[in-house]
Amino acid sequence: MAIIENAADLTPLMSKGQRLMGLDLGTKTIGMATADIDHKIATPFDTIRRKKFGLDVAALENVLMGENIGGLVMGLPLNMDGSSGPRVQATKAFVRNCIGRPSFPDIPILLWDERLSTAAVERTLIAADTSRAKRATVIDKMAAAYILQGVLDLLNRD
Repeated sequence: MAIIENAADLTPLMSKGQRLMGLDLGTKTIGMATADIDHKIATPFDTIRRKKFGLDVAALENVLMGENIGGLVMGLPLNMDGSSGPRVQATKAFVRNCIGRPSFPDIPILLWDERLSTAAVERTLIAADTSRAKRATVIDKMAAAYILQGVLDLLNRD
């Protein structure tokens, strides 16, 4: 499994017909989004309510296998000045621990700058007059879709 930081290196490591999954790793939830097989459109998928690492990753592994995922885009929550803080370290530790599990799929993981992704999604939901309760149920998977769509847009530039 490769941890990569350049989006262009992601798809050559995947098999034909495999999809990408975007993840927004939070302290309470993991938002997930999937791309179509042509890697053009990101769609919010689901949210894993975090419990313990082993349970969280087992749930993620089941989704990866069931959805033919060939690569992950993991949101990397850099500080506004581009520096790494505790959340970046927690995200990298999560990825390292996933890689250490024998049952985790051998797929590339792209670490992608996700600054302001949740804020951008929140603004969009507020503008759409979405209730606070509804926002709470969809924001994490929508943030994952926002993160994944950024990568897809970059990969599809002509």
